Amino acid sequence: EVLMENFRRAIGLRIKESKEVYEGEVTELQAVETENPLGGYGKSISHVVITLKSVKGSKQLKLDAAIYESIEKEHISVGDVIYIEASSGAVKRVGRSDAHAADHDLEADEYVPLPKGDVHKKKEIIQDVSLHDLYVANAKPSQGQDAMSLVNSLMKPKKTEITEKLRQEINKVVNKYMDQGVAELVPGVLFIDEVHMLDIECFTFLNKALESTLAPVVIFATNRGNCRIRGTEIRAPHGMPTDLLDRLLIVRTRSYTANDIVEIVRIRAATESIDLDESCLEKIAEIGERTHSLRYVVQLLTPALILAQTNGNDAVSREDLDMVDDLFKDAKSSAKILADNAAAYVYQ
Repeated sequence: EVLMENFRRAIGLRIKESKEVYEGEVTELQAVETENPLGGYGKSISHVVITLKSVKGSKQLKLDAAIYESIEKEHISVGDVIYIEASSGAVKRVGRSDAHAADHDLEADEYVPLPKGDVHKKKEIIQDVSLHDLYVANAKPSQGQDAMSLVNSLMKPKKTEITEKLRQEINKVVNKYMDQGVAELVPGVLFIDEVHMLDIECFTFLNKALESTLAPVVIFATNRGNCRIRGTEIRAPHGMPTDLLDRLLIVRTRSYTANDIVEIVRIRAATESIDLDESCLEKIAEIGERTHSLRYVVQLLTPALILAQTNGNDAVSREDLDMVDDLFKDAKSSAKILADNAAAYVYQ
């Protein structure tokens, strides 16, 4: 389920839709009140009168009272540029008209030009969503119908149940929109690190998921050679089934050279504001060549800096790095010590 969710998060859908909208700068905004039909002293909003201005002219609209709530949520006032969808009545604030840019010396609003064309127009609206967003939007919260279930649902956040049937229905609609040219598939990238930690069931799912037309670009990363596939007794390259490896392009990598390690550590030290002298960089290159572990070299920077500051120095010297290198061991050195002195340790 987690793999499926992340697969769908990595698949984007660009939906292009042509809608009738009213777009312009608000020059008049008036909520018309009426007597409350339920009685009492309060009044209710009967309708809203709003005037929008564009480059070609202006138009006065009489809107339903329900739209007034959307106007209040968007904090719309006179001088704002907005658009209103004719079909749904959705209101969106675009920004502040640049005609009011000189009203204040400092203002946090974003200024936008006066819309071109008529107030009433057809506008192509492009919306980017992921497949997971579509699933969540169409799933219903699952809960019982008894009173206790209803009370408990108020005390905890809503959770949605995404079923396989729902996924299939959404996929059919997405494929239909793609055939009609309304939607465009935008495959993303899903990066799975330490892929050898997955078990055989996960690899079986990946085999099937990668064959789908709605599949992102998947990158696997691992530092394992021949090892056991989790959940089986089979040993395979990188701890992955061979039938899955056949579907992949394997990128050849090489070990870092001494110059590569020095350059990477120099960038990391500059990012963390750690001063290193030249003799320290030479020592870093030596440690990198000896251990073949960039991670170990980078992890030595923090204790070396603490040691240098304790000694009253601003920059990390070769002596500081020598001391922390003696205090700590990299993974291969530690494994060798355990192998050479196995009798001295508890074995289970």
